Amino acid sequence: MRKQKIFISSVQSEFVEERQMLNDYLLSDALLCRFFVPFIFENIPALNQRADRVYLEEVNSCDIYLGILGKEYGSEDDDGVSPTEREYDVATIDNKYRLIFLTEEDDNRHPKEQEFIRKIEKEIVRKKFSSPDNLKTCVYSALIRYLEEKGLIRSGPFDASICEFATIENDLDSEKIADFVRMARAKRGFPLPDTASPEKVLTHLDLTRDDKLTNASILLFGNKPQQYFISSVIKCVQFHGNRIVKPVPAYQIYKGDLFQLVNQAVDFVMSRINVEVGLRETSVNAPLIYEIPRPVVTEAIVNAIAHKDYTSAGSVQVMLFRDRVEIWNPGQLPHNLTIAMLKEPHASIPANPLIANPLYLAGLIEQLGTGILDMFDLCNDAGLKEPIFQEEDTFRAIIWRCGEATGQITGQATGQVTGQATGQAERVVLVVNGEMTRSQIQQLIGLAHRETFVDNYINPALRSGLIELKYPDSITHPNQRYMLTEKGLQLKKQLESEIKDNKNS
Repeated sequence: MRKQKIFISSVQSEFVEERQMLNDYLLSDALLCRFFVPFIFENIPALNQRADRVYLEEVNSCDIYLGILGKEYGSEDDDGVSPTEREYDVATIDNKYRLIFLTEEDDNRHPKEQEFIRKIEKEIVRKKFSSPDNLKTCVYSALIRYLEEKGLIRSGPFDASICEFATIENDLDSEKIADFVRMARAKRGFPLPDTASPEKVLTHLDLTRDDKLTNASILLFGNKPQQYFISSVIKCVQFHGNRIVKPVPAYQIYKGDLFQLVNQAVDFVMSRINVEVGLRETSVNAPLIYEIPRPVVTEAIVNAIAHKDYTSAGSVQVMLFRDRVEIWNPGQLPHNLTIAMLKEPHASIPANPLIANPLYLAGLIEQLGTGILDMFDLCNDAGLKEPIFQEEDTFRAIIWRCGEATGQITGQATGQVTGQATGQAERVVLVVNGEMTRSQIQQLIGLAHRETFVDNYINPALRSGLIELKYPDSITHPNQRYMLTEKGLQLKKQLESEIKDNKNS
């Protein structure tokens, strides 16, 4: 089968990185590279021909015209028309399949660019994008639709496929969507307000198809995603030593939407690794420094979710050993990406782009495409050995721990200091200073999932009599605060003294 040629057009001075990103993505994605071959300006060799003629000939020979429009209109010919508009006109006359993507910002566009966009809007539907990664997601969704329309594939990739019988009213949580918008606005400048309708948000994220919900929308915002996708769980287990040997001190199977799965799995690890009490240099509250930086654990778990083969019966597994953390994922590396290439700058090619983009927008990962390199840097800064990645029947990420060290407490044993408090309760005692809210304590300890934090930290500390409520007769009081009891203050003094002695020994 002949590959479909995509002519990627924009003003040459704009979207240089975006053009190259789309070129690399289309050549690397396991599905799209089977059907498409891209053309960008930068790939033309030196020729004894006028550039504008070469470009128009490429438009004539392409199957799909993909235009990226921003603020600039570009240089004009004798008739006052830019090369980009000429290319679009040729694609229109030749009845090419046209895909147009616009930047979100409508201010300060060149007047002729605005006029050009108005002309396009009279002929075809265009799509706005807010970032390079969002552009990639938009292009991915549009090309999957193209393949289905042309009958080149019978069913789309998992994340873009329609979830039969699912509806917004019965299967999605509108409050989850509003919470996501609030997070995405704070973290990434998401353009929609938190008052936007679920339909509008889902459309913006390309999570609907012909007014029907995609699999990705259910996994991200569903009331009960496991009702449709039983393997979308994360199994977390802790072992006493460095091998898989029973009995195990902790085992959890987490369910919920993908945001909940990430937070619960990350908190499982962070609650059970060593933590060091830092210095009060900039605050009265002593920071907790974990032996593995939280972003490292988060990146590995988010990668497993974004690359998971959701058609597999297998689930993501997180295993905590004395010397390491292993994250197992029933998926494979993207086409043309090897283990060795992970240590070098590489394109972001998630197996499920419609899932990966919202995880990025919500701030669970810092930047698509650089996460693995960030893991190496953060582990190096923390004095840890370099992470290892393995690909066999499953893909494995191995993050090394630093082991026991002075000045640390653990969350693995009970009664290490007092015979009464767990490691988690001890962490609460160490960070509480004066009157503090639940969210303030949770932030200092560095956990994300509210329910897990309350169950594993706040409640044990309350039961042990180490903290107390400011308003004990009104648990949900809007000004509710937690304070150390006399017993908690004594334990805090004892813990800080022992940690100081350990550091000095």
